[in-house]
Amino acid sequence: MALKIRLARGGSKKRPFYRIVVAEATAPRDGKFIEKIGTYNPLLEQGSADRVVINHERAQHWLSVGAQATDRVNLFLAKAGLVKAEERAAQTKKSQPRAKAQQRLKEQAEAAEAARLAAEEAKAAAAE
Repeated sequence: MALKIRLARGGSKKRPFYRIVVAEATAPRDGKFIEKIGTYNPLLEQGSADRVVINHERAQHWLSVGAQATDRVNLFLAKAGLVKAEERAAQTKKSQPRAKAQQRLKEQAEAAEAARLAAEEAKAAAAE
């Protein structure tokens, strides 16, 4: 029996609210779970104390018996100091310009820098 500590969605349409639950890996996302160990309300502000509430003792117990936390829950547990934070994968580079566009931007920046230096030299020569 593989155990997962994961989020189970509740709340109404466009008003999400999540329970942090311990469930079997094969159980449905919002279905049967073993124990509720906390809550997550993404609608509250970042610094709010009620945004993520975790029962530390029960979370530590389930981790000690071999339950695996999902990525998001692992982030919550790391912020609470219960587990070591995992390395997050680097974001994709799809939003960045392609190679030719990056080269063109680099050349434009170099040309602008050269023009700025030339203008400063011209001002210095005029001042002398």
